[in-house]
Amino acid sequence: MGTREDIVKAVTAGREAGDRGDPPTACPYPSTSTLRTAWIRGYAERRPLAAQGDQGDAD
Repeated sequence: MGTREDIVKAVTAGREAGDRGDPPTACPYPSTSTLRTAWIRGYAERRPLAAQGDQGDAD
């Protein structure tokens, strides 16, 4: 398990990846890592849901 500092860094990196529009497969952590979960949490905070983007176009 990562330290708190490592977890914060992973969340921040995930947010930055989401802001850039990187695909979720860009996560640098293995699937067994707690840091992967943290990265994905940060990524999910910044990526819009597909349905949200479609709603704006329908108006």
